[in-house]
Amino acid sequence: MRINIKSLFAVCTAVVFTGCTDLDVDIESQYTSYPTTDIAVEAKMADVYFHLRGVLGRRYMEAQTLSSDEYTAVSYGGGWYDNGAYAHPSLHNYQPEDATIDWMGELTGGITKANTVIRDLGGDEAGELIAPARAMRAFFHFIMMDCWGDAPILDHLLAEGELINRSSRGEVAHWIESELLEIIPQLTDEVSDNTYGKPNKWMAEALLVKLYINWAVYTAPSVDQYDAATAKNEKLNDCIKYCDEIIASGKFNLGSMPYAEKFGPDNGSHVEDFIYAMPYDTYTEKGMQYGRARTWKKAGDVPISYYGMALSNSAGGYMTMNPEFSKLFCLDGDIRNNSVIRGTAYVYDPDTYQPTSEVALDTNGDPIVLTQTVTLEEGSNQIELNVGDDIEGYNQGYRSVKFFVIDDDYKNGRDQSNDLPIFRYADILLTKCEAILRGGTPTNGDTSMSLFNQIREYAQAPLLTAKPTLQDLLDERGREFFDENWRRNDMIRFGTFENEYGFHRKDFPTARFEKTCRIFPLHTNVMSTNPNWEQNPGY
Repeated sequence: MRINIKSLFAVCTAVVFTGCTDLDVDIESQYTSYPTTDIAVEAKMADVYFHLRGVLGRRYMEAQTLSSDEYTAVSYGGGWYDNGAYAHPSLHNYQPEDATIDWMGELTGGITKANTVIRDLGGDEAGELIAPARAMRAFFHFIMMDCWGDAPILDHLLAEGELINRSSRGEVAHWIESELLEIIPQLTDEVSDNTYGKPNKWMAEALLVKLYINWAVYTAPSVDQYDAATAKNEKLNDCIKYCDEIIASGKFNLGSMPYAEKFGPDNGSHVEDFIYAMPYDTYTEKGMQYGRARTWKKAGDVPISYYGMALSNSAGGYMTMNPEFSKLFCLDGDIRNNSVIRGTAYVYDPDTYQPTSEVALDTNGDPIVLTQTVTLEEGSNQIELNVGDDIEGYNQGYRSVKFFVIDDDYKNGRDQSNDLPIFRYADILLTKCEAILRGGTPTNGDTSMSLFNQIREYAQAPLLTAKPTLQDLLDERGREFFDENWRRNDMIRFGTFENEYGFHRKDFPTARFEKTCRIFPLHTNVMSTNPNWEQNPGY
């Protein structure tokens, strides 16, 4: 969103957001007595709600997106290689020193803040008062377990010097489930400006839906023993149950606004598709940099960029769309196609986020023509994924304008005002579709095809005339949720994560295909502060 929003966020700006890289954090700087005013409670909760704003705005996105088939992080003559921090995820060759996976400490820091709030508000007996903090604590654990497998269950504030071991991924999944089932009745079902960006009943149910659809992944004996072809998910009907509760609430829908506007810099609580989102604006809620990563490399050096204006700050442009993924945007009439720039680049209207007839020009004054293929510069160091520091290199790979950039954003250190959706109603529809396809019991007259076609209808894409296959569904999820950090999660569940795409190929010297690469290695910083932990298998 582009405005300074709501009194809630005014409160948030007064709070110092800090992370931690150690589970043994100093709690003495937190409140140690029960807050006496609503403002004090709200400020303390806000410190938990928005703790991950910075991580979600960049590093989390890099880890999720670059390890999927969506994008490859290239370098330009070695520029943006950064010791392989971006190239390694694209090759599943993560290193424990990579900056792109150095944020587990932010998760444990957020959990510590949540536990401090729970203590200060009266502990486990405080019921509804602490339910939002418990929801965020469950969310932080979910991300940690999804990305690193085994994780510590931090359900209390650690005493000085206390060490805690990691629990198995399955144990963490069961703990998250029990937490959510207990607090869902205690959370508000209100959906309004006041609850936007905060955990409510529907956020917790959407998180439970995500947990259940991935249940077979998370409860497998080990990360490399999950097999998509043979796995049985015992939670499919539970998944459908909570999808139905969200659908029946009537509080969300696909909305009447065009697809592109849902993700533009003016998005916010009015987007009826958003169940839970992280709010950003470039003045008080900074950290969103998705457009910067995916734009054309020299977009800040031309008189007018394809965003319809001159950009006052340079562009990163290190993420190039993989050819395999770009082929998904091929359906006749599909409005989502306009969020991907391919071939000749046209200038977009900054008010409608739609392409005009004006051709975008490069730094030589020639039309920008993007190639679907991405080719490394001959004679260069392959492991740097170097495409060349020239126009030919900059034009390689299609680009996304889903999280549209405006110049007001770039005047503020490349930060953007686009709120980031985390759970969407569209995802609930396609997840129910998937649960039915995988053997769950259909409810309320819905079929996998009818649920699937709700998405196609609002996207103005051709409707299916037969039951979708799982491949149809994975492809549709790619079209609908690209750039939203769910592709890695989806590919692991569908069994395509070890496929070849981009430069993640069997003949590439540093590409890895072991199933243990489905989770990240523990970063060196985490290992040094938790000496009782063992590195993840395969690293």
